[in-house]
Parts: sequence; structure tokens; C-alpha cells
Amino acid sequence: MTTATDAAENIAAPAIQESVFSVEGMNCASCVAHVEKAAAKLPGVRTCEVNLARGRARVVYDAERTDPIAVARAITDAGYPAAPQSPGAAQQNIEQQRLARQIAEARGWWHRTVVGVALWLPLELTHWIWYLIWGHLASTAHLGWMVWASLASGTVAIVFVGWGFYRGAWRALRAGTTNMDTLIAMGATVAYGYSLVALVGFLSGTWSVLPNLYFMEAAGLLALISLGHWLEARARTKAGSAIRDLLDLAPATALRLKGDDYEEVPLTAIEQDDRVLVRPGDRVPVDGVVVEGRSSVDESMITGESLPVTRTVGDEVIGGTVNQDGRLTVRATKVGSATALAQIVKMVETAQSSKPPVQRLADRIAAVFVPAVLGVALLTGIGWYSWGATHDWPAAVTWARLANAVCSVLIIACPCALGLAVPAALMVGTGRGAQRGILIRDIDALQSAERLDVVVLDKTGTITEGRPRVVEVTATADMPADEVLRLAGAAEQFSEHPLARAVVAHARQRGLALADPGSFASEPGYGVVAEIDGRTVLVGSESLLAKHSGGDSPGALPDSPAGRSFVSVAEKRADGSVHRLGLIVIADQIKSDSRAAVAELHGLKLRTVLLTGDNRAAAERIAAEVGIDDVRAEVKPDGKADAIRQLQANDDAAPTIDRPRRSAARRRGVAMVGDGVNDAPALAIADLGIAIGGGSDIAKETGDIVLISGSLHGIATSIRLSRATMTKIRQNLFLAFIYNVLAIPLAAFGVLTPLIAAGAMALSDVSVLGNALLLRRTNIDGTKLHADVD
Repeated sequence: MTTATDAAENIAAPAIQESVFSVEGMNCASCVAHVEKAAAKLPGVRTCEVNLARGRARVVYDAERTDPIAVARAITDAGYPAAPQSPGAAQQNIEQQRLARQIAEARGWWHRTVVGVALWLPLELTHWIWYLIWGHLASTAHLGWMVWASLASGTVAIVFVGWGFYRGAWRALRAGTTNMDTLIAMGATVAYGYSLVALVGFLSGTWSVLPNLYFMEAAGLLALISLGHWLEARARTKAGSAIRDLLDLAPATALRLKGDDYEEVPLTAIEQDDRVLVRPGDRVPVDGVVVEGRSSVDESMITGESLPVTRTVGDEVIGGTVNQDGRLTVRATKVGSATALAQIVKMVETAQSSKPPVQRLADRIAAVFVPAVLGVALLTGIGWYSWGATHDWPAAVTWARLANAVCSVLIIACPCALGLAVPAALMVGTGRGAQRGILIRDIDALQSAERLDVVVLDKTGTITEGRPRVVEVTATADMPADEVLRLAGAAEQFSEHPLARAVVAHARQRGLALADPGSFASEPGYGVVAEIDGRTVLVGSESLLAKHSGGDSPGALPDSPAGRSFVSVAEKRADGSVHRLGLIVIADQIKSDSRAAVAELHGLKLRTVLLTGDNRAAAERIAAEVGIDDVRAEVKPDGKADAIRQLQANDDAAPTIDRPRRSAARRRGVAMVGDGVNDAPALAIADLGIAIGGGSDIAKETGDIVLISGSLHGIATSIRLSRATMTKIRQNLFLAFIYNVLAIPLAAFGVLTPLIAAGAMALSDVSVLGNALLLRRTNIDGTKLHADVD
């Protein structure tokens, strides 16, 4: 029944939507701040996250108060042309358009670089050759062709090479903001404008000497900055290659069954339940189920697993994987944006657009950086003017030094590196993870991975294969084993627990007729109680039997080998007593890589804990076999989150020599590894949730990190990747900050020339991007360091 309060809440509930926008003209951290601020001003906008490296913005908003068109208009009015990306457009088309824009942008910067270098470098070389031969600089000693040539080259450079910077600065000025283009345009204008005034002053006799002119420097700094932008554009294209590589896995066409034949159609034409033919060597076009054929399928592109897997009738296949040696007919179950590949791309793009907490400092600085630099440049000019007046310098000398210092400050302080530091590392790190079957859903997980002390592992489906099967049924003397199995199977028919499904499957396999229960009650964490043929049957753990017998378990269980569990079958009689009917032994094979994966975690100085609802004896045997440090057994589903909280507050797991006990005063960092559905509360409460995913069900998984392949080796790999990405982020932020901290004072005191400032600024951008690209060669496998080619 819906109450008036509920109805009011439903009416008031906002229609929250998310849209992605392509944004042009962004080239520094202050641009990012302006775009985010412009979007945030709109009513209904919840968040706006801008990715400078990819030129896109992700905006979450209340659709009842604003819309994508209004958001795009607000960003465009701020000086950055924006357009919403159509949610129905194919991701391949969006990425191809983005790549085309990046290539065109890189080509434009290359053309400006070539023109700028051609205008500047020959004169600059002649300038210094003259100095080496005759001992003085041609432009200051002779009012001849050199001065006029430098004036001509500087003028052409300002018009042709500098027009892009001036256009960006003008757009920012119209929007009442400043950005990197503002600094470059002002720097080039100061160098050129001062030189023009000095030349006119000398020719008119106002200045008795011809001071140093910066016409060539104006051309040179624009050429060097254009060169830096060209290198930056190329690096951005390379950094974003991971998503394009993923999208390229999907074929453009598919062979769809039509009557008794197959027709080749565009992939976008395939609908759910269509049947498609996958020939040897072809890529599987969609997620689906094999309805005919048998083959080996290479899933390494999606899951990161190198060995092919056999797929036959009834098995699921994932779009983008490669059929190797057989012919398969597949019924499409997921198409378009619902496929695993599309979900993976969406998760990677979302992660790349997110901001880790470490970027907040950079954002706060970027918001005031350009105005602060303009203030420093003004103070620099005042300082040099006052210094020249104090020391009675000639006006030509004072203005020459003033122009040199002010121009250098404006040029060298451009905050490009600051804006690229974090997104460049995120692009490479998340992209590399996706190529290895590791999806980082929550970018905060990168920082959480650095603070881990304990890794908690679920048993079924994590340490074990998650495909339990009945291996033995024992019965008491007064009942045959098949009757015990029949009663248990009938009682478990409506349970979704993996062990219950194993019991039912085994009963049906043996041809037993399963009666519908007269009543059925599931007791989570214990088992089920059902009425079968007039009997009250209990099927589940020993705790279930003890609960219904007043606390007394009807007899002790035998020891169970590792990887085996007991399901007790009992009858509750009219007098309230519980009588055991038999036991069902269920085996769930331990994964072949579990022990090695746990050893990897120990190598990272992490303590391991097995968290399971299974009986303690079986859990301890599994823990001993795979080398897990501590066991928390017989934990009910609703108690797993409490177990995580207990470990976070006070880890009482036994210390080892390699992993000594940490100080109890510090809160523990705890990672939870589970199947992503049954363990959702524990995954959510843990500092880092790692979901062991299934390739085709990736959209259903929860957790901060999803391991598509299901291999436990991905746990340590994902932690190393997270740590390596955070290291690169911090290194990049340090490079960006230290560059400005050291360079601005040097420029203000006249140590740097505008040309050196331009070269240093371009180098800072390239160094940050180059450092981020080194993640592609960083060892994240725990093996001997080697060059990893993605």
C-alpha cells in the first residue's frame, strides 16, 4: 500500500540522468576548472567531471530542471565549444570521431610548428653565427636586413602561428575568464609589442640606442609551444588507445541466419534472439549462447586469460572473443550497449572521467592559477621598472629587461602539465587494466589499494570453482540413500543457494521424482525447512539442526577433506525432536591458481582471511591447503559486513614473521574479494571491494574493481596496478608543481629568456605525458621486470 508520504517522495524524487559531452578548446587545468564551473552554475546539475586528456565532460543532472542542450550551451558560452554525445550512437563511431578530432588537432599543431620553425630558426642561427664570427649580435649592432627580417618573421608568426592562441584567449576574455591561451597570447604580445615600440623609438630618435629586440623570440616561443602541443596531442592519442583497442574487438558485420542461409549484416542490425554464424578465425559479434557446434575460443582480449576455452552447446560466449578452430551458431542474448564489451568500455570511460581525491589540491590551485600568474607578471614588471629607475639605467635597457622577465613569466607559468598530471595517468592505468581483464569502477579504489593491510576472501566461487557437485550420499540404517536424496532435492527446489542447486541437479540426474513441498521456508545462513510427503524435512547446516532441536546437534559430523562440505538432512518430528536422516557430501574444487594467488598477496605484505558460511572444519582445511592466514567460518550472509567492520577496527588475525601485527591504534585497510552479488554488503563496506566477475555478466557485478576472468591472480595484479597508477599521479603532480615553483622565480628575476621559457613549458607537458605512458611498461605481474607491450 502506498502512503501519502511515499507518494510525495515519489513526486519529489529528481529524475537524475547522466550525459557525456565533447568539449573543444581545453588545454590546461584552468580550462577544466572553467568548464566545471560553467556547468555547475546551471540549476539541477549535480556533478561535472572533465577529462582534459580526452576532451570530454561527464555531467550528472536533474532532467526536470535542465537538459543536455542547456549544459552544452553553458559550456560553449564559457569559451569551450561543447556538444552532447548521442546515447544511441555506436561507441565505435563516437571513438572514431574523437580520434579524427585528435588527429586533426595534431596535424594543425604540426603545421603551425613547421611554419614557426621556418620563420624563426634560420634567423636565430644566422644571429648566433654572426655573433661567433664577429663577436657581436647582428640585430643589436646593425640596423640592416636582420632587423627587418626578424620583424617580418615575428609578424607572420604572430598572425599565422599565434592565431589559435589569440582565438582561445579572446573566447576566454568574452566569457570573463582566463586560461593558458591568455598567458601565451600575452607573452607573445609583450615580446612583439615591446620590440615594435623599441624599434620605432630608436628610428624616431626617442631612444639613443637600439636595445635587444624580441621579434625572433616571439616567433620562436610560438613555434616551441606549438611543438609541445603537437607532442602532447600525439601522446594523448597513444594514451587513449586502450578504449579504441577494445572497441576494435567488435566486428563491423555479422552473419545472421535467414531461413536456411546466412546473410551478412551490420552489427547494429543484430537483435536479441537472432542466430549468428561464427566461422573459424572470426570474432564473436555479440554475447550469446552456443546452440550448435563446438570450438576453442580465445577470450584473452576480454578476460586477460591467455589459454583458449572450449565452448559447446549451452555455453555462453562473449562478443569480441575469437573463435579458433570450429564452427559455432550462437543465439544473441545481449546486443548493442548491453554486451560485456560495451559495458567494459563504459566502465573504463567512467573511471577515466572520474577524479581521485588526490586531484582536489590541483583543482583548487588551477582555479586561481592564471590570475595569480598575471599578478606575478605585473609585480615583475613593476619590480624591474623600479630597479631600473633606482640604478639610473637607460630607458632602453630597463624596458628590455622588463619585457624579457614579464614575457618569460607569462610563458613558463602555463598550467598545461598541472591539468594533464592526473587524467593522463588515469587513462593509461585504467586502459592497461581493461586490457588485462581488470576493470576499475571506482577511481577512489586507486588510493584505497595503497592502504590495505588485510585481504578477505570469500570461499565459494572465489577460492573454489563455485560449481559444487554431489559426490556422496549417506543415510541412516532405516532409510536408503536415494530416499534421503529425494527428500533433500524436493525440499531444495525453490532455494537459490549453489549447494541447493547441486543437490537438486544430482537428484534429477538419478531420475528421482521430486514432489512439490507442501510448505517451504528458507532460513538464510542455515538452510531450508519444507514439508515433503507429510514429513517436516530440514536440509542445511548443523546449525539449522541445532536451532530446531533446542541447541543440541543430533550427532557429530565426520571429518571432511578440503573443498568438501556436508549438507545435513533431518526430520523434525511431532514431539519437537530432530532425527538425522543422512548426509550429502558436496565437493567444490579449489581453483588451481588459488594457492599461488594467496602467496602473491603475502608477497605484498598483506594478511589473508577466509570468510565463509561453511562449517569451520571444512573452511580451515581449505585455508590450510591454499595458505590463508586466518578463518572466519559459519558467518551468516548478513554477518559478513560486520566481520569486515571488525577487521577494520581491530584485526585479530594471527601475525606472521613477514606480516607482523600492525598497531591497533590505526584503522585497518581491508579489501573484500567476493562474487559481486551474494557478497555485495561486504564488498560495499570494505575499503576496497574486488568482485570476481563473469565475462558476460559484467554489468551485474559490484565492487570497486572487477576481475572479469575470475582468476585470483588478478587480485595482486590489480593492487599493483592501482599502486603504480597512484605513484605516476603523484610523480606527475610533483613534476607539475616543482616546475612552476622553480621556474617562475627564475623567470621573474630575468634568468630565463622567453625562448628558454617556451622550451621549458613544452618540455613540462611532454614529461608529464611521457611519465604517464611509462605505466605501459611498469611491471604489475610480480614477475621479473620486462618491457610489456600492450
